[in-house]
Amino acid sequence: MEDSLFAEAVKAYREAKHPVSITGAGISVESGIPDFRSPGGLWSVFDPQEYATIDAFIDTPEKAWKLYRAIAEKLREAKPNPAHEALARLEAAGHLAAIVTQNIDNLHQDAGSKSVIEVHGDHGHLQCLKCNTVEPAEESQWFAEKPAACGKCGSIMKPNVVLFGEGVRRMAEIQKHLELCDALLVVGTSAQVHPVASFPALVKARGGQVYEFNIEETALTHGGSGLFGIFSGFSTGPITDYFLKGSASESLDAFASAVIGK
Repeated sequence: MEDSLFAEAVKAYREAKHPVSITGAGISVESGIPDFRSPGGLWSVFDPQEYATIDAFIDTPEKAWKLYRAIAEKLREAKPNPAHEALARLEAAGHLAAIVTQNIDNLHQDAGSKSVIEVHGDHGHLQCLKCNTVEPAEESQWFAEKPAACGKCGSIMKPNVVLFGEGVRRMAEIQKHLELCDALLVVGTSAQVHPVASFPALVKARGGQVYEFNIEETALTHGGSGLFGIFSGFSTGPITDYFLKGSASESLDAFASAVIGK
């Protein structure tokens, strides 16, 4: 982005009353967590329909657990990178109301962010299939041969994440933020997975501005027949108002420093 457009983006963002961020797998790639959908990612090793659905977990929990051991291996050494820290700094300075993340890695909280909505759940807990008790997960439990038993009722515990076939979480809370949102930071996601895919267009339709931080342009950048149009039956133009190309750890860090003034 040219210096003049960068300065314009910073100036506009500073005036926002209720800025929100949505984040995806791309923000954590530089923390050593590969995108599951990328070439060589976990979905190329574990067929989601065999390992990542709620039915698969109920029917063959020990088989499904192989996937969650693999995820735990990817996450165990991950640390927040400058992009996570930039969002935490924006929040601390009063320039970010909430983060809506599709990630389960807890790196936003590790970076210091307080208002984090994990739409797909989190990897730090286990949830009982029978009584719905949620317990903190011990590292040793992830690397066991089979799922842990619930400490309350003895039934099988599943990861406290949204599996295929389950509904996303905290939508009422997210909706409240979207209704107030006048500036949306889209970081490390192409916004293809619903319902998050609709969020940028919803903010745009209400008069908010969309700031996109991605390595490459997406459907948000240049528009198309998807996104908001998938619900309304018509195509859209570009959703993004400001596209900041590059790694989020560099572009978002620079943006946050400029907004905060240090």
